[in-house]
Amino acid sequence: METTTAQALEILQDNHYKLTKQRKSLIGFLSTHRERYVDITKIDSYLRQLYPGMSHNTIYRNLKEFEEIGIVETHIENDQMQVKYQCDYANQHHHHFVCQNCGRVTEIQMCPIDMSFFESQLPGAEITGHRFELVGLCAECRAAKNDSK
Repeated sequence: METTTAQALEILQDNHYKLTKQRKSLIGFLSTHRERYVDITKIDSYLRQLYPGMSHNTIYRNLKEFEEIGIVETHIENDQMQVKYQCDYANQHHHHFVCQNCGRVTEIQMCPIDMSFFESQLPGAEITGHRFELVGLCAECRAAKNDSK
């Protein structure tokens, strides 16, 4: 189930965050980038154009808080933090396929990782999560690549 803007605003309220115009603008911007990760610097530029007095720290703090409550997902690409709107708030544990050409992100709902395998190798450790991501060419980019040959 795709997370809607209304759901994101409800999540903010449920977690006792004020629905400021800046947060609403941030959610609005992210909702237009549902299928791709966006560099935080692009988000920063957009919000600082709308709200010139808004600090970088406020933007980054809000994104971190949004991640903690499940509104956004994060990703590192070339040492750059990127975020995207949560694919599915009801199913936060999922993984992705990311097209290396167009950047489209596709949700993979099955988790292929058996945590007991890792727990046995890390006696006494507490594993609190993991990330799994497949990369390659999406069907459209693969077809376009084959057509150009």
